Amino acid sequence: MQDNDKTRLPEASETFEVVEAEHRTGARHKGVYLLPNLFTTGALFAGFYAIVAAMNGLFENAAIGIIVAGILDGMDGGVARLTNTQSKFGAEYDSLSDCVAFGVAPGLVAYAWALSGLGKFGWMAAFIYVACAALRLARFNVQAETTDKRFFIGLPSPTGAGLVATMVWLGASRGIDGADVSWLVAIAVAGAGLLMVSSVKYHSFKEFHIGRVPFKVLLGVIVAFAIVFLDPPLVLLSVAVIYVITGLLLSLWGIRKKTA
Repeated sequence: MQDNDKTRLPEASETFEVVEAEHRTGARHKGVYLLPNLFTTGALFAGFYAIVAAMNGLFENAAIGIIVAGILDGMDGGVARLTNTQSKFGAEYDSLSDCVAFGVAPGLVAYAWALSGLGKFGWMAAFIYVACAALRLARFNVQAETTDKRFFIGLPSPTGAGLVATMVWLGASRGIDGADVSWLVAIAVAGAGLLMVSSVKYHSFKEFHIGRVPFKVLLGVIVAFAIVFLDPPLVLLSVAVIYVITGLLLSLWGIRKKTA
């Protein structure tokens, strides 16, 4: 065989040039930041666990899983900002995790606990919630850079999920059969979904930054935690309902001022 038929190995200088070209064009694979994405993965796992728990009839555990997902979801963005590890990958991964934990999981948990006995009306209510949660997340991603940071347009998906989860948690912890309140749950689940894609403004509280605070603020936080631990499902459900109603009232007040 002649020499020109043999496979020619690249010289060291040529290999260096290829690597340099890949580096300049960004063709090489980039790594991802571990810490914030661990929190996102934890939220995704908690949402998945909620689905599995509901399939096995463990509705209190399922509801708690969704609440844990909400806590972890609230931490991943803060961790990314504090450690300066924000990335487009992290934002997209967080959105997909939210769709499972705050969209699919609450809908399936509510369906398994109370809505399955309603037949097609039950799964329609659950699907309305899931679809609206997905639409809410997509709209948030598109409008993230253009909307007023002080407000959310539509009910935030973690709050909608918290409303559904605490409702199931309260009912299951009190020994209430979901079938006995199926229509109430259907209205609440579908209503939460529709609020997520509404134009109702909800306060985001993003203007509050973690830093040095007066001692009385710290004392208030401690008291708030103590109140929550007295009866977690009842207190958290009450907070979610108040938040939902507050947004509706503020929107009605704004409409009234415009028409006055």
